[in-house]
Amino acid sequence: MTDRIVHMFDIVARQGHGSVWTVLFTGFVFGAVILYSRLDKFEKMAGFMLFEDTLVPRMAMTTVALSSLGFYILVQTGYASYSVKPVLLAGLITGAILFGIGLVILGKCPSAFFVSVSEGRIDALVGVLGGMVGGAVFTLFYPQIKNFMGPDLGKVQIFHYFEDHALLVVVIFSTILLITAYLLPTIEYKDPADFKKN
Repeated sequence: MTDRIVHMFDIVARQGHGSVWTVLFTGFVFGAVILYSRLDKFEKMAGFMLFEDTLVPRMAMTTVALSSLGFYILVQTGYASYSVKPVLLAGLITGAILFGIGLVILGKCPSAFFVSVSEGRIDALVGVLGGMVGGAVFTLFYPQIKNFMGPDLGKVQIFHYFEDHALLVVVIFSTILLITAYLLPTIEYKDPADFKKN
């Protein structure tokens, strides 16, 4: 298992994601945005699932739309690269179900766990520990788990169907998301805990 973990870090180190300071700075900015928007709160995510808050879908759509355009430009200008993972259908469906169960139980996505831990949330710490244990189990038993991941359907991309119009696809996709986010009604769940005086 140690060899597999060392190999994992070696792969990440060789992929050239930028300096440690760049990664740290990006992480701090991301955490600040999450804290400012309160997306690390269980009540905010629960409000979205109960259709009592539209901040989460509006922010997600806007983020994906703008980052899609930005990432396309970075890749085309040579400042970024990416590697598409193959579609393993059974693995994807199983992973999506497990992700959904964890999201509903703990009320936040994995990236928000660490932000919540910084605020002293014990429930988020349980989620972080659970994720680390799950990752270790997946790493340790990957040779066995791989047999249940389903057939490899290849690296499927929308661009494969519109190779000569990649920029147009990105612009249309981003525009649809931005318009949808703009047209969604603004409904915000107000957590009483946020207005409690110390």
